[in-house]
This record gives sequence, structure tokens and C-alpha cells, in this order.
Amino acid sequence: MKHPSVYLDWYVHSCKVKHDLRSSGTAYFTHDVTLNQVDLSANYDHGNPETAARLAEWYGTRPENVFISAEGASGQNSRVVRCLAEKDRSRDEAIVEYPTYEPLLRTVQEHFEHVKRLERREEDAYRLDADQLAKLVSPKTALLALTNPHAPTGATMDTKELREMMAVARENHTYVLCDEIYAEFDRESVPTLHSVDPEWAIVTTSFTKAYGLGGLKLGIALADVAVVDTLYEDVLYTVGNSPNVVQLIAAELLAKNREKLERHKQRWISLKTQTQKWLEEKELEFCPNKAGVTYWVKTPIEDTHRWTNEWTIPKCSLAAVPGAFFLFKRGYELTRTSRVRLGLGNVNPDTQPLTAALDTFETAMKTYRHG
Repeated sequence: MKHPSVYLDWYVHSCKVKHDLRSSGTAYFTHDVTLNQVDLSANYDHGNPETAARLAEWYGTRPENVFISAEGASGQNSRVVRCLAEKDRSRDEAIVEYPTYEPLLRTVQEHFEHVKRLERREEDAYRLDADQLAKLVSPKTALLALTNPHAPTGATMDTKELREMMAVARENHTYVLCDEIYAEFDRESVPTLHSVDPEWAIVTTSFTKAYGLGGLKLGIALADVAVVDTLYEDVLYTVGNSPNVVQLIAAELLAKNREKLERHKQRWISLKTQTQKWLEEKELEFCPNKAGVTYWVKTPIEDTHRWTNEWTIPKCSLAAVPGAFFLFKRGYELTRTSRVRLGLGNVNPDTQPLTAALDTFETAMKTYRHG
């Protein structure tokens, strides 16, 4: 791989800590799988029809606009980016938002020679600017890669903003890949980009973050029928048909256990309320986040990457995600930033008092002394 993710390498190889505030997705979801008699030899070249129908109902679209795989949202992103890069080699340019989730940036860099950045400015509450996009896009731009809600700030785009962005993209025949995995926390207030422009928008998502289904590896994409067909053909020619069992379990959860999924998600609402109240009491600047279990927080620490690795992990047994991992513009030079991303996903609402982690976080800020 020419463009590995520094963030993922750090996350995987960081030692275990007592207070883990890194995860952006919920955990601890258990389910008694009752599939009864299953034909384990069954293959579907366009996904399990029942699962596609359930997902189409969930997202208000048609089954033929739903692509399903067992790769999770990250795998979906990688497949979509590669297929778009191969679609027209004369379009060798892509645009990626800034700041952004680093693995998304690296995936685009892996397949496009020229990558521009569309900046979300802090002074504009990290909103996207369609006029700025119009200045960046060109006839060679094949792809614009976004997240909504935005990773890491949690800023969400409303329908008006989405339409303005898609108008620029449509005019330039540019596909927009939008990772909406955090939107599953609040689908009533975060519309899919696919609903705004079914032809040029490609939405990727999964139930990992909101519903704790990381082990299922269900990946979902919503796109134009021609794009969906291309993605299924690509799966067939690379890894073969996706595991049917994953899709059967997904269909069962959607058909019979939607209330259980929602109850699981709601368990983290109290943690969010508690965290936001604590941040306000401590007068720490943060970005409001209505759709997710993370907070983009400004600390009094000048370099949170160094602070995390030299102090909070080894001295306090606490880890949050250094903000520098979201602030790569092109290469791998670390940006000094006071930001961290606090994630509540690994906090068990039933057994772990959040106050202990937050108190340790405060202590780590007050006691830090670097050389």
C-alpha cells in the first residue's frame, strides 16, 4: 500500500488503557441469531433480495439502488473510489474535504494522481461552501469525497446545503461519495445525499457506529442503478459473491428487531448528555454533535499528539484520539493542534462510570509537563 493510514496504525497498536475514549462507534450489542434452515450454498450476484428490500425501505429508495457487501463502510469507500478511478482514466483528479477521516483521504490518494482539498472552516462552523467547490472542480474531477455528519466535528449539512453542493457536482459530471455512517444516529434529521441527487450521489454507510454491529461487517451503498451494477460486477470479479449469512442476519434484524436496535442506540444518549454537560462546566470549547458519540474538543494542550503518547496513555491509562490525525493535508507531517476527539463508544453504559474517565481526562490536562 502506497498510502497507509497513520491513524489506523496508531489505533491498532496503542496499548490497552483503563479509560478508552477513542471509539466513535457503539459496542456491546448481542443478539440470538435464529436463521433456522439456511441454504449455505446460495449465492446472489446482486445481493440477497430480501435484505435489499429491507434496506430500500429503511432508506426510502428502491432495492435496485442498494449495494450490499460484507466489507463495512470503509470497504465500501475503497471499492467505490477505485471503481470511479477506473471508470475514466482521463479524469485523474479528486477532491477531499479538510479536515477529514484520514483513511478516507488515503484511499483517494491511492487511486487518484491529483487530490485537492475542500476546506471546512472553523469560523464557519465547519460547513461546506458550494462556491469554494465551484472554484476547485474541473473537467478532470471524477470524485468529491465527503462525510455527513462531518468526521471529526459532527457538523451536519441540511437539504439546502446538500442541493447546492450537488448542483456544482452535477454541472461538472462529478460523482460525490458521501460517507454517512454517523447519520445512522439520527436519520430523521440527516437526509441521505442519495435522496437529493440519485444519479450523481453515492452514499456509503453501515450499522457499525450507531448499533454496535461492527462484527457483522455489513456495508451499504446507495447509488444510481448503473453504479450499483458496476459495484456488484467488481465484487464478482475480485472476491466473488458476498457472504449470504451476513445479509440474512441483517434482514432478520431489520424485519424483527428494529426496536432492539433503537434501544441499543439510546443507551448512549445519557452518556452524551453527561459529557456535554461536563465539557460546558469545565469551559472547554467543543463542537455540538447531535448525530454521533464523539466530541471535537479544544484543550489547553498545545500538542495533543505528543500529550497523548507521552502522558495520557503511559501515565494516566487514558486515550482519546489526537486531533492531528484528522488534519493531514497531503503527506504525513503532523500538525500541532490542541484538538482531540473524545469518543464514548467503548464506554459500557451498564458497567463503566463515565465520570471516572472524564475526571482522569481533566487530571491529565492539569498535570501535564513536557520536556
